[in-house]
Amino acid sequence: MEFSASGLSSGVTVASRALTNWFPTPTLIFPRSAGIDISDASIKWIVLAKSGSGYRVETYGEEPIPEGVVVNGMIKNVEALGQTLNKVKKYLGGIEYAHTALPEEAAYVFEMHVPEGISREEVLHMIEFEFDGRVPIAPAAAAFDFDVIQHHDGLGEEISVIVFPRELAEIYVSAFNVAGITLLSLEVEARSIARAVSSGAEDEPITLLVDFGRARTGFALLKRGIPIFTSTVEIGGDGINRVLMDKLSLSAADAVVFKNEQGLRPSDGIKSSGLDAIIGSASALADEIARHYHYWDTRRNEHGDRMTPVGQIILVGGSSNINGLTDYITGRVHAPTADGDIWRHVCNFDEYIPPINRRMSLQYATAVGLALRSLPL
Repeated sequence: MEFSASGLSSGVTVASRALTNWFPTPTLIFPRSAGIDISDASIKWIVLAKSGSGYRVETYGEEPIPEGVVVNGMIKNVEALGQTLNKVKKYLGGIEYAHTALPEEAAYVFEMHVPEGISREEVLHMIEFEFDGRVPIAPAAAAFDFDVIQHHDGLGEEISVIVFPRELAEIYVSAFNVAGITLLSLEVEARSIARAVSSGAEDEPITLLVDFGRARTGFALLKRGIPIFTSTVEIGGDGINRVLMDKLSLSAADAVVFKNEQGLRPSDGIKSSGLDAIIGSASALADEIARHYHYWDTRRNEHGDRMTPVGQIILVGGSSNINGLTDYITGRVHAPTADGDIWRHVCNFDEYIPPINRRMSLQYATAVGLALRSLPL
């Protein structure tokens, strides 16, 4: 899915992996670009380069954003964000192009069917007719596009549609322009993460993706690696940090260590005030995961058939590093739960070990997915 820098929907057809191994996409079509993930607190970036049968990390990092510049994903100070992006640009090794993601809070995501074989323009026109009752903004004020999920005999193509306010997209483009970075595409965060952690295969089970961040948690239902639903709740890891710092008199850094090393598995089996603090937030998160999981898993059509049986839960985000969290979610929700593998489309560990460790890698899921946009998979 792509929203071009002009705000007009456009798309590029990418050849299969086998063909692109022999005939690499010209850099004039897909110039080398960075994946740049903007949150309220910081900008994370990563640049991937070809290496052996996969890719290697050429540069990566995180740059803090001054408080109040971005709030709930909305840019409040374009100039200040552009200046921070300009700092990031100095670490990109001369690369002047990037892909970025828009906040899920502002996105409208839905699935629909369209006749097979019709043109892209006809599909976009059909989507406009779906706005009434689905999206509370007019098509002229929206930036939108679609991904094909799968073909259904007799029903045409099932597609995922993502809509953003055009004004929001233009503000993000403006911030990159201030930094002197050409923005190649905009997409919803869940699509970026899915590109990194999902196989996209026909036999991949429907997945509930959970992005457990500092201040918020994003949910997305993935079908063949494409979001068909997204939502956000105000549950984040910073709340756990504050309680740990208060109850155990820990520094901010020590609170993170406590979460990651002791977490939900206290030493000697002793229940501590620190464990109580973590369980409180972990329980709230598990309740939200269970609510989303059971809603989608039990949906049925008019024939009584399950429409979206959820086969797995994948956790990403910097706050998902709590020791024992995946087992805790599995036990509470009664569904297989695992941390996302953001390197599955990047490299083979027998050939190359990325410089970002497993725990830190969960913070870079969006950036990696964005960096993969211009690379043949």
